[in-house]
Amino acid sequence: MSTRTRRGVKALLDRHGLKPKTSWGQHFLVDTNVVDRVVRTASVRPGDRVLEVGPGTGTLTRALSAAGAEVVAVEIDRRLAPLLEEELADSGVRVIYADALEVDYNDLLGPPPWMVVANLPYQVGTMLLLDWLRFVPVLTEFTVMVQQEVGERLTAQVGDPAYGLPSVVTGLHAEARIAFKVGPQVFFPTPRVDSVVVTLHRRPAHELSERAIELAAAGFGQRRKMLRGSLASKLADPVAVLEEAGFDPRLRAEELSPFDFLRLAEAT
Repeated sequence: MSTRTRRGVKALLDRHGLKPKTSWGQHFLVDTNVVDRVVRTASVRPGDRVLEVGPGTGTLTRALSAAGAEVVAVEIDRRLAPLLEEELADSGVRVIYADALEVDYNDLLGPPPWMVVANLPYQVGTMLLLDWLRFVPVLTEFTVMVQQEVGERLTAQVGDPAYGLPSVVTGLHAEARIAFKVGPQVFFPTPRVDSVVVTLHRRPAHELSERAIELAAAGFGQRRKMLRGSLASKLADPVAVLEEAGFDPRLRAEELSPFDFLRLAEAT
């Protein structure tokens, strides 16, 4: 029985006496077409180096390896070790059992370029992506499956309802787009939300990007306030700085683009 189907994945888990842990956001991919589409969207080619977080039952992992990639997979659930050893035998995939939020990826992966191709665990997907963009420059390309609302936040522009701090961080570090939507039926267990596959292409970071993010975080932390009020804790004279940067102090954070926040950082 194929382990790239719902029935196959369930049988595999049952054989190993395992049940998915929703507390870890475990929703395993069980649709061959979606797996293949993710690999095609990522344009994985022989020799590419790929990081996967949350390999689960190894469905996407095997497809990445079959495409010729060198794969490093990070999995928090050590219960899956016998299953993954069986499923990934002779694949050359390196599985690291660790909390993805605590891994030093620069040390683990070494020189660039690396790409991320993953069905990210729901609970940590946003935090992982934003940290990778900010602090792990060896990761240059990303093709990730996330909850639809997360994908909308990552790709939102000024004026969109979902625009916020994640949009600013993403916009400062990458070009991002939603590649396609994925329904809940392609996962086991079935989640209650739709998902999307998002692609991100890293661009060089500005030297003041962290300062821009700091200002954006203050602005969105009190988003009902005008910037002259929400930035008071970060700027000695927010009105003067805003005006010097060419902004009306009565604007709110959601009215500034990622590069507007960079202009503001440069004025400080």
